[in-house]
Amino acid sequence: MYPRRELTALAGSKAVLLERIYQRRERCAAAAARAARPLEILDLGIARWRQLSPFVRIAAVPLGLLLRRRPSRRARVMGALLRWGPLVLGAVRGMAETRSLSRRG
Repeated sequence: MYPRRELTALAGSKAVLLERIYQRRERCAAAAARAARPLEILDLGIARWRQLSPFVRIAAVPLGLLLRRRPSRRARVMGALLRWGPLVLGAVRGMAETRSLSRRG
């Protein structure tokens, strides 16, 4: 049906195409890993936050207010995180709970 030369050319084209697909998949996997890195860090932070005692969580708000008064940039960032962290964590928990409920039903 097909001459041997055409089959050889098709096999070569197929090998080149498979190699390009493999390289594209590798690049996509690397890009997805880079894009997911901030989410991994956030997930780790949430897991550590959940391990803390409730008293430490309550103390985080006044500590955030104290850190807010310090002039350094790092202290301002930490103050903002400690001040807004509980609110953001509650929102994330609510969304996760809603998401898990929607999967069940």
